[in-house]
Amino acid sequence: MLELALGGALFAALSTPALAQTAPPRDGITPIVEGRVRYEGVDRDEPLTDADAVTARLRLGFEARKGVWSLLAEAEGVLAFADDYNDTNAGNGVEPFAIIADPANLELNRLQVQYRTAPLTITLGRQRINLDDQRFVGSAGWRQSEQTFDAVRAEGAVGPVRLDLTYSNAQRTVFGADAGPRESFDGEFVFLGAGLSAGPVTLKAFGYLLDFDEAIQFANSSDTFGLRATGAIPLAGHAPITIAASYARQTDAGSNPGNYDADYLALDVGGAVAGFTVNAGYEQLGADNGRGFQTPLATLHKFNGWADVFLTTPAQGLQDAYVSVGRRFANVTGLPGLNAVVTYHDFTSDVGGIDYGTEWDAQIGYKPGKFGVAAKYANYQAEGFSVDVRKIWLQLEWAL
Repeated sequence: MLELALGGALFAALSTPALAQTAPPRDGITPIVEGRVRYEGVDRDEPLTDADAVTARLRLGFEARKGVWSLLAEAEGVLAFADDYNDTNAGNGVEPFAIIADPANLELNRLQVQYRTAPLTITLGRQRINLDDQRFVGSAGWRQSEQTFDAVRAEGAVGPVRLDLTYSNAQRTVFGADAGPRESFDGEFVFLGAGLSAGPVTLKAFGYLLDFDEAIQFANSSDTFGLRATGAIPLAGHAPITIAASYARQTDAGSNPGNYDADYLALDVGGAVAGFTVNAGYEQLGADNGRGFQTPLATLHKFNGWADVFLTTPAQGLQDAYVSVGRRFANVTGLPGLNAVVTYHDFTSDVGGIDYGTEWDAQIGYKPGKFGVAAKYANYQAEGFSVDVRKIWLQLEWAL
């Protein structure tokens, strides 16, 4: 099988002398205690009604380390104190509300064994996986229930090349135990990565091979291969200019009933101006033969606007041009870590020149000690796609 061949080859490669990794943490038991309370409100024009959710999440667990071995176990529970919302994304129309993907839930979030040495780290079990900017694989950390993977992952280096290989047979989604078949999607998922630092630039080649078992996910079975470059251009007397660029090509695979070849392109340029952080970027999710480029394992809320209108790429594809301005306020009495960001998106189709609309997003937050406080807002104005959507969040979180 492909995953066994790839796993054997990478294990042999990573077992050779390599660049040293960060030294493992000290032996002992570290508790995991995290809490989060959040209000989310959705004001969505027809055909769906508004929605309101007040939810609380608690994570409890531990990580025990001894030498090169560690064991991590973590449970996650979510309570819904106000549940006027559709929490399963099942599309069955039973709950006459807009979707807020934070169901009441109790689950084993992570259970993993890890072997860690200087040249090689292997993690086996239910685990959190965040790759690069999480555009293709991520934990969807914004949602109350985290996305995890039942997987084996190997990380290491051969000379200057960093290698990362994962084989997973289950995607544990954010929708929880009451979501029916959407609780977990089985299949064969292979994540490949090889990175190299070249001066101020880091280059990475990647591949994501997804073959879903469930019929509702067949259309997301695909093979994606691409390149990513990140770096910083130093400027004398000024903050550096940061650049991140990616290109990928996606084709149908497995039981996908479609036949398509779609491209992905992303460019983000950032810098500091008069105390503000400014980013400008462009992302293209292409389309071919009526199929859009999809990233079903991603942290989707990070991309294409916080209103979550484009969690699934439209059949005509998507182009997202955006500008973001942020600032940290270091000397505000009583508000440690105060920060704010505003982002504007302009959405169009990749095929056909359809104007999809625009979106304003804004967030402000601060961090008093172990607590974090945030308020967040999204306003999507439809134009030839979907309907107007406004969302607001008020959040308090805490971690040991």
